[in-house]
Amino acid sequence: MGSIIIALPRPADVEKIREILIRHGFRNVYTAGSVSAVLQETERLSHGIVISGIRLLDADYTELLDCLPEYFELLLLDSRQKVSARRQSGLVAVMMPVRVNELISTVRMMIEHVNCRANQKKKSKPRRTEKEENYIRNAKYVLMERNHMTEEEAFRYIQKSSMDTGTNMAETAQMILALIYNEI
Repeated sequence: MGSIIIALPRPADVEKIREILIRHGFRNVYTAGSVSAVLQETERLSHGIVISGIRLLDADYTELLDCLPEYFELLLLDSRQKVSARRQSGLVAVMMPVRVNELISTVRMMIEHVNCRANQKKKSKPRRTEKEENYIRNAKYVLMERNHMTEEEAFRYIQKSSMDTGTNMAETAQMILALIYNEI
């Protein structure tokens, strides 16, 4: 399950929100008083949300949002009337004072979203090895030299051949290289 980091300038607010979250079943709840402390926490956690106010001890929420890792989102508690104007990727804003039910449902929604994104990353295809990348790079180079293709055309040729034969791109590149070098 995703983690929650509470980063507010007033310790009393942090503790109040922490208690509410724990009371409603959230287990991985951490606290931080500054952007730098939040970033230290995110380095050791895989994914989650940060609950923050407009201003922290060392920066404001925009700097925090810019620095957050890919699998973290920001829940901004905004006491101003400008909540609807704060539309950015990775940011959800609610107006203070927030009702407990609204806070809990928003946190649940955001945690579910970051959990899904993190799980999709785990299910994604593994990256190619350096050896496989070299096969593809060499096959592109040979196609560019022998068939006067651009790099994009060569890549698309390998990609299409891979789909047509039902093999991955590295295997297709190996076949192309084997065919070309057997001709010589």
